[in-house]
Amino acid sequence: MRCSFFLSWHGKRGNVRFDRQGLPSYTVDLSEVEEQIMEEREGFNNRLGFILVSAGCAIGIGNVWRFPYMVGENGGAVFVLFYLIFLVLMGVPVLTMELAVGRASGLTVMQGMKKLEKPGHKWHMHGWVCVIGSALLMMYYTTVSGWMLAYFWKFLKGDFENIGAEELGKSFDRLTGDTGMMLIFVAIVVVLGFLVLSFGVQKGLEAVNKFMMIGLFGLILALVVNSILLKGSGEGIKFYLLPDFERAAASGWIHVISQSMTQAFFTLSVGIGTMEIFGSYMSKDRTITGESIRIIGLDTFVALMAGLIIFPACFSYGVEPDQGPSLIFETLPRIFVDMEGGRIWGALFFLFMVFASFSTVTAVCENLVRTFMDNLGWSRIRSVIANFFLILFGSVPCVLGFSIWKDVEVGGMNVLSLEDFIVSNILLPGGSLVFACFCCWKFGWGAEKYLEETNTGKGIRMSPKLIPYFKYVLPLLILFILIKSIFQ
Repeated sequence: MRCSFFLSWHGKRGNVRFDRQGLPSYTVDLSEVEEQIMEEREGFNNRLGFILVSAGCAIGIGNVWRFPYMVGENGGAVFVLFYLIFLVLMGVPVLTMELAVGRASGLTVMQGMKKLEKPGHKWHMHGWVCVIGSALLMMYYTTVSGWMLAYFWKFLKGDFENIGAEELGKSFDRLTGDTGMMLIFVAIVVVLGFLVLSFGVQKGLEAVNKFMMIGLFGLILALVVNSILLKGSGEGIKFYLLPDFERAAASGWIHVISQSMTQAFFTLSVGIGTMEIFGSYMSKDRTITGESIRIIGLDTFVALMAGLIIFPACFSYGVEPDQGPSLIFETLPRIFVDMEGGRIWGALFFLFMVFASFSTVTAVCENLVRTFMDNLGWSRIRSVIANFFLILFGSVPCVLGFSIWKDVEVGGMNVLSLEDFIVSNILLPGGSLVFACFCCWKFGWGAEKYLEETNTGKGIRMSPKLIPYFKYVLPLLILFILIKSIFQ
C-alpha cells in the first residue's frame, strides 16, 4: 500500500511516500523551493541603488591602483585609448551576459544556470568555480584594503610628518611586516563588511554603498582639482591625455595592446558571478545593455580620474610615473608629505582608496552570502556568520605572506601574488568564457533568450547583428587573454 499527500516542510511543499517497510520518505518540490526563494528575495530600493552598488563592485583597486601604474608603464595616453576601445569590444558584452543570467533566473550562478540550462546539461557546475573565485578574491583583497585603511589612519594621525624620504620609502615594508598590526586592520575590514551585509540588501549593502560612492565621487573631484592646480602639472596631463605613438612604439605595440586589453577585461571582475548576483536583484524596467554601459561608464570615470590625481602630482614633484605597483604606497606618500597641506590631502586620497576597495569587498561578499542562502536554505544572519569566519581566517595566509611567510614562494610568487594569479589570470577569463558560450551558443542558454532578456525594458538595446561577433570573435579574444595571462 502506498499513499501520498502534501505537507509543510520549512514552508515548502513536499511529497511523502511510504516505502515497503512502511517508513515515510519525502521529496521536495523544487519548483516550490525556488518560488519561496524568489518571494523572500530582496531587491534594490531603486535604479540608482542598483547602478551605484554594481559600479561599486567594479570600482576597486583595479581602477585606482592598477590602472594608473599600468598607464605609466605602457606609454601613457595610447594605452588609455586602447583601454577604452577594448572596454566597448569586451567589457560591455561580457557584463551584459552575466547580468542577463542573473535577472532571467533571479538566482545566484549555480541555481541560476541550472534553471536556464537545457535538461541534462551541467553548466551550473560553474557555480562552484564562482564560489571558490569570490572567496579566494576576498582572501587577498581584504589584505590590500587593510593597507589602504592603515595608510589613511597614518596620514590622519600625522605619522608621516617630519620624516625623511628614505624612511618614508620604508614605511610600506615596515607596515606589511607588522603581522599584529595588519591582522587588526584586515579584521576591521572584514568585520565592517559583514556587519553591513547583516542588515540586508536595501538597509545594508545599498545604503552604505550609496554613501560611499557619493563620497568617493566628491573626493575624486577635490583631489583632481588639487593635482591640476599644482605647479608643473601640465606635463603630467599631457603624458596622460595626449597620445605619444613614438613612446608607445618604444614600449612595444603588441605589449601595449595586450596590456590594455587585459586591464579593460579585469577592471569589471566579471566571470565569477560577482555581477550576476546584482542582475538577480535587478528589475525588468530597463534594458541590461543600457545599465551595463552606465556601470562601465562610472567605473571608467573613476579610473580616468585616478590618473588625473596621480600623474599631475608625479610630474609636479619630478617623480617618474612608471614606478609600477609601488606608485601608490611608496611614491605618492612622498609627494603628499612635501605638498602644502599634504597630511590632509594624503588622508583624503587614502580615504578615497578605502571607499573604492570597501565597496568591492561588500559587493563580492554579498555574492557569497546569497549563494549560501540560495543553495543551503540558510538565513542571512547564519550565512553572514559562516562567511565572516571563512574570509577572516582565509585572509591570514596573505597577511603572513608579507611577514613570517615572506620567503614562502610558489613559482616565484608570494601568497598574495599566487592568489591573485589564480583569480585574475585563470578564473576571471575562464569564467567569462563560460558565460559567453552559455549565453550565445545553442547548447547553452541560447542567443535568442539572451537577447530577449538583455533587451527587456526601456533603454539601449543590443543588436542581433552582434551575435556572430559574440559567438566567434569574443570567445577567441577571451581565450587569448587566458592563454597570455597564464604563460606571462
